[in-house]
Amino acid sequence: MTDIDDLVQRVALRAASDSEVLPASVGDAQIAEAEGQLGFALHPLLVRLYREVADGGFGPAHRLLPLLGPGSSIAGEYLARREASVGVEHPKWPEGVVPILTWGCAMYAGVDCLSEDGQVLLFEPNPYSGGSWDGCWFLDSAGLAAWLENWLAGTGWYEEDAFDRDDLVEPQPWDQAASRLSSGA
Repeated sequence: MTDIDDLVQRVALRAASDSEVLPASVGDAQIAEAEGQLGFALHPLLVRLYREVADGGFGPAHRLLPLLGPGSSIAGEYLARREASVGVEHPKWPEGVVPILTWGCAMYAGVDCLSEDGQVLLFEPNPYSGGSWDGCWFLDSAGLAAWLENWLAGTGWYEEDAFDRDDLVEPQPWDQAASRLSSGA
């Protein structure tokens, strides 16, 4: 068993213990439909989570969004944010970053599907004061696997007791935000 196999298995166990009823997982057809709508491939670990664990409904705090469907979903949220970012002077959502959960107050966790490790980003619009949105993007985790490990260990910045710990690692400004927002990629 690889480390990723073990991680997916531990996520599945935690998801099942946190929720009495999880949504059914998705199949190849739903993955293909989502990727067709998005115009790019989802990060492989994200695909495994939706295929092997559930169609959202698990994870930190507000839980992962469903992949497709009416209402809030990964594909729907991404397409709405990208549409609002195309052809404007100051786009706010970069290409390839899919929102996977909302933290509330217009804050999102997103996975950068264009990065090898699937960086997990935090979009936090409160710093916005007009002009560029790049100051609203933060690197939450260098990769989706590490982000999931933090959730499993209860060490994420979003945990209730996070600010009482000496080892808290808060999201840092995303150094690629300006270039990714201005390039459209």
